Amino acid sequence: MRTHTKETQSSLTPQKALQFLKEGNQRFVGNLSYNRNLLQQVNETSDGQFPFAVVLSCIDSRTSAELIFDQGLGDIFSVRIAGNVLNNDILGSMEFACNVAGSKLVVVLGHSKCGAVKGACANVKMGHLTGLLDKIQPSINKVTLQQTKLDAADFVEEVATENVLLQMQQVLEQSEILRNLYEEGKIGVVGAMYSVETGEVEFLSKMFLETANVKSEKLAA
Repeated sequence: MRTHTKETQSSLTPQKALQFLKEGNQRFVGNLSYNRNLLQQVNETSDGQFPFAVVLSCIDSRTSAELIFDQGLGDIFSVRIAGNVLNNDILGSMEFACNVAGSKLVVVLGHSKCGAVKGACANVKMGHLTGLLDKIQPSINKVTLQQTKLDAADFVEEVATENVLLQMQQVLEQSEILRNLYEEGKIGVVGAMYSVETGEVEFLSKMFLETANVKSEKLAA
């Protein structure tokens, strides 16, 4: 499996970038991951990198984006933070990935049994973690209003899903650079949930523009 080049990256659409990730997760779940020559990829990326996507995921040790999407060195940017929440530094990293390095897709990836979401639901207060967990509170509030009969475990899972959708929305609301790229049809934005029980990724929603000045397409995956 060869590393992406400037030519292969520039030829991709956001939809094709998403398809690469879907196919990679299918290989991962089927234990059919590509047999890559990682040292060769080190050499191939020594003069530059051309990742096709940037993935915001949790720091959870079970959720490495490169592994669960079966990608090699130089294929994706990986941004990791507890609870897969946004801040200005992460938005700046995404802006670099898409506006400078040419990535075609922004993915917000949550996961089942997320400790950060569980902590936020339990109103945990601990040092700097307190401010991070506060970013999940709007999702807790929304699920609380919509779901009144969930047990504690299911409530956490609903909040984790809602948190992905919220962070996905905030990517475009808070970054003018990413919003402009999206409105020009140069990038897509995708939300997804990873199951730590099965290894499968479920894509929750996606936002693409085929070309500039075309109405947004929002589809349930």
